[in-house]
Amino acid sequence: MELYHKNIRYRLENLAVGFVLFLFAVLCVYPVLYVLFASFSDPMKLAQHTGLLWKPLEFTLEGYKVAASYQGIWKGYGNTILIVVSGVTVNMCLTVLAAYVLSKKELYLHRAMNLFVIFTMYFSGGLIPTYMVVKGLHLVNSMLALILPVAINTWNLIILRTSMEEMPKSLTEAAKIDGAGDWTILLKVVIPLIKPTLAVLVLYYVVQHWNSWFNAMIYLQSREKYPLQLFLREILVSGTSNSAASQGFDMTELDQYKQLVKYCTTILATAPILCIYPFLQKYFVKGVLIGSVKE
Repeated sequence: MELYHKNIRYRLENLAVGFVLFLFAVLCVYPVLYVLFASFSDPMKLAQHTGLLWKPLEFTLEGYKVAASYQGIWKGYGNTILIVVSGVTVNMCLTVLAAYVLSKKELYLHRAMNLFVIFTMYFSGGLIPTYMVVKGLHLVNSMLALILPVAINTWNLIILRTSMEEMPKSLTEAAKIDGAGDWTILLKVVIPLIKPTLAVLVLYYVVQHWNSWFNAMIYLQSREKYPLQLFLREILVSGTSNSAASQGFDMTELDQYKQLVKYCTTILATAPILCIYPFLQKYFVKGVLIGSVKE
C-alpha cells in the first residue's frame, strides 16, 4: 500500500511539473507566434484587433512585399552574413587555440592565466575606454570593429577548456609517443572528440553576431556597412514620415502597412537564425554538459 501511495505521489508530482513547464513553454513561444500570425494578417483588421491572436486575420503577403521594398533589408542581410561568417571563423579559431593552451595543466603559470581569463568575466574597461582602443586602432567605421573586440567570449572559452580537460590523457600521450606535435594532436585528436561542444559554441557565436546591433551603432558611420539588426532597429523605432522616407519606403504603402511592416521585418530578421537550431539541436545538450560539468 505504501508503495502504491508513493507511485501516485510520484505521478502527481510529474504531472504538476509537466503542467508548469507547459505553461512556461507557452509563455515563451506565444510572442513569436503572435508576431508570425500578425505578419500574415490584413493590415486594416490587424489595426482594429485587440487581445490575443491565434491565427492570421485574412491571410495576406502584402506586408512582406512592402518590407521587401525596403532597400536596407537586403543590404543588411549581406552585411550581417559577412559579419557572421568572418566573425564566427575568427571566434572559433581563437577560442580553440586559447582553450587548448589553458587546458594544459603542466603549462607554466597555468593557474595565473586561468584566473586572469576568469577576471575578465566580471570586470571590463567599459564603453568609453573600449571605444578609445577601437579608435586608436583605426577600426571605427570598419567591419573589423564588430569582430575583433568580441573575438573571444570568456564563457565559451571556459566551456571549451573544460571539455578539453576532461579528455582522457592517454589519448594525447599515445599521440606524443607516436611523434605527434601539438598541432597534430589538436587537429587530429582533440577536435574530433569535442565536436558536440564546438557545434554548440558555433551556435552561440552565430546568435551573438546575428543579434548584435549596439556595437554597430557605436562604431559604424556609413549606412552601407550597417548589419540587418541595425536596419531593423531603425524600422521599429522610426515614428516620423521623414525618417521612414529616407529609409527607402514608399510613403503611401507605409502609412497603410506601418504596423504590419514591423512584424514582417522582425520575422525576416529572426527566421534565418531559427532555422539553424534544428541542425544543431542534437549537439546542444550533450555539448554544453560536456564542457560545463566537471567531475
